[in-house]
Amino acid sequence: MLAKRALPVCILWAAILTGPLAFAQSVHRDITIEDEREPAPRFHAKTLDGEQFTNDSTKGEVVLLQFWTTWCPYCKSEERLVNDITTEFSGKGLVVLAVDVGESKKVVQQYLKDHPRKCRIVMTGDTNLAAMYAANRYPIYVVVDRDGKIVDTQRGSGGERRLRRSLARAGLDAGVEKKDTE
Repeated sequence: MLAKRALPVCILWAAILTGPLAFAQSVHRDITIEDEREPAPRFHAKTLDGEQFTNDSTKGEVVLLQFWTTWCPYCKSEERLVNDITTEFSGKGLVVLAVDVGESKKVVQQYLKDHPRKCRIVMTGDTNLAAMYAANRYPIYVVVDRDGKIVDTQRGSGGERRLRRSLARAGLDAGVEKKDTE
């Protein structure tokens, strides 16, 4: 007799306890990766040429931030990559800001005479970005999508494929398939 009563009670408790879990799983399936992206922190940046950038001014654009220094060998080895990406996506919705961290304007300007960059150069003193992303190892890449959400943060060099994949996830046709087959 006790067993006959216990079975319906167990079934009732199982439904009560697992119902919210089933609901949560169905809701979770509807959430896309884009929904899980965090908004980029509020920033301001002024380039060596005097251009001003903020979250509002870059809305609708994909933003690639590169934190670098003149003495970093990995930064030097990826300068051509960043220059090529800057040129390739010029006018296609990509803003590239290369933030030099902790060096004087004079040192950077001298460096740029021998190593010209095609992207916009920002000095640490002209932005709050380096502190926001704890830029203490180089290079660091941050990709922000057109809605102002962080798609990827990469600490250290990762090469062209990795950078193109991040740009593709941000909504740029970055030629990832072509590069993956080469």
